[in-house]
Amino acid sequence: MRFRIYIFLVILLIASSCGEYEKLLKSVDFELKKSKAIEYYEAEKYIKASELLEMVIPRYRATDEAELLIWISSNCYYELRDYMTASAAFRNFAESYPYSSRCEEATFKAAYCDYLQAPRPELDQAVTQAAIEGFTYFQRRFPASDKIEESVELIKELQDKLVEKSYKSAKLYYDLKQYRAAIVALSNSLKEYPDTKFREELIFLKLESSYLYAYYSVPGRQTERYQETLDEYFSFVEEFPESKFSKDSEKIYKNTSDFLNIEISN
Repeated sequence: MRFRIYIFLVILLIASSCGEYEKLLKSVDFELKKSKAIEYYEAEKYIKASELLEMVIPRYRATDEAELLIWISSNCYYELRDYMTASAAFRNFAESYPYSSRCEEATFKAAYCDYLQAPRPELDQAVTQAAIEGFTYFQRRFPASDKIEESVELIKELQDKLVEKSYKSAKLYYDLKQYRAAIVALSNSLKEYPDTKFREELIFLKLESSYLYAYYSVPGRQTERYQETLDEYFSFVEEFPESKFSKDSEKIYKNTSDFLNIEISN
């Protein structure tokens, strides 16, 4: 019996609370809405705080209280994991209040929200690039910040994602047996990211693509293209004389030399 009474009281309390909130949403008492929004935020009730702030902020936009309200609203989006909206909100805050004591944190958080949205390497990396640009701007704007080191590490992580994206995009042409396009894509990837961890494999794939492109070419173009393959081979072995791809590269060299009637030196 006592348990039933307890459940009833809980339901009654919840219903009463919801009723009060609904009344608050309809209220024209903006001072009350403002104070309750801050109260909800401090109690980590971010949905309610955010809803109220959307109504309140336009009313206080030209006042001294606007900075705090916009800051709280931005953090509500962040806590609710609406990182796209949060990023825009923090960026807008930093632009609107460049001399605020919160500007440094807002600038960092704007970039960090983009970082949290960065997709896996196979997908479009526009957000990843935006995050890198955001952290780079943060470093220039606040060179003495205690978050500089963290931003440097996050940029490295994001750049690795771009490198992997470039690698996979270039390799895709090779996998599709589009060897001419593969040569161009692999060259571009190496040019854009010369220190990539995939460098050895990319250079080998460029060599193999060159060989296969020559192999499948019309007879009138084969000599020229096999000569290009030979150039790719020498570049590869010069940089990676003990490569894990050595066996395959030597086979390419032998077949290319046989076609060009070149005596292989031991």
